[in-house]
Amino acid sequence: MKLDWRLVLVLVMSLGLMVGCTDDDEEIVPVGTFDDVSTYMTDNGLDLPALLIDWVIPADLVVDATDGSVPDYTVLDIRGVDDFAAGHISGAINTTLGDILTAAEGNAAGTNGYLVVCVTGQTAGHAVMALRLMGYEAKVLKFGFSGWNTAFEGPWAGATGNRGMDHANWVTTADPGRGSYDYPAWESTTTEGAALLVERVETMLAGGFKAILGHTDATSVLEAPANYQIFNFWTMDEYTTFGHFDGAVQLNPISITDDEISAIDPDMQGAMYCFTGQTSSMVTAWLNVLGYDMSSILFGVNALNYDELYAAGKPTWHGAADYMYEEG
Repeated sequence: MKLDWRLVLVLVMSLGLMVGCTDDDEEIVPVGTFDDVSTYMTDNGLDLPALLIDWVIPADLVVDATDGSVPDYTVLDIRGVDDFAAGHISGAINTTLGDILTAAEGNAAGTNGYLVVCVTGQTAGHAVMALRLMGYEAKVLKFGFSGWNTAFEGPWAGATGNRGMDHANWVTTADPGRGSYDYPAWESTTTEGAALLVERVETMLAGGFKAILGHTDATSVLEAPANYQIFNFWTMDEYTTFGHFDGAVQLNPISITDDEISAIDPDMQGAMYCFTGQTSSMVTAWLNVLGYDMSSILFGVNALNYDELYAAGKPTWHGAADYMYEEG
């Protein structure tokens, strides 16, 4: 049978059109990554060192002791409903960690912004980091409501101690040195920097307070340090002077700009600690926004080597005040 070249030409042209249409009709889905959000953050002053300036404030610097109010801040209290009813700062608004951005949107900031209150000053670090990343002025109430009045000091008063001393996994050895790892490999259909940051902050808040015990039970960091990549947010001198978890890496400062974050393995559970667990909560929240699996070690070294920290004048729990509060 003779092949009709005209028919062949028609078939080839038809195939080409079909392929061309298929290519044209394929939807190219944009992909947002760590690089997109980290670039946006550094371009907009949201690297960690800038966010850790003047972020915590003690009760005596905000309270009007005559009536127990906090006149220059809008107080957002993220404790549970029952804790709030048992006692809270006059005028405080009860909300949750997950709803902190909605609470800020719905309640005008005070003269000095927002003051976030939790039980011990640790969960509030996550909330304040979220608020700061979203452009709000916000601070943590130091030691939370535990420091406001002696009636509520139990959580902090019962946490301090020297549980690390004489423990085989609390050491004064030299820093083991930092590793070097790839950045977190998550993806998003959002690529625009501001929208991507909103998405990442909301993801962090939806994950709740990321914290882990440094002491007290068989699964704590002290008992099983090899289960975690542990980071010490102190100076190197403090790291060796007051001791550290066996295997912990000294990592302070931390920034995107100077690439200290490359010392963190995104595929392993991390544990970050400081003196009181308040700074490490801020750091942990920021790292989780970037996509790291990081938890803050509760109460920091106040639970592990309190006496030496206190004697050296380092940040330690020092008891509650007796400021007035409201019930209901």
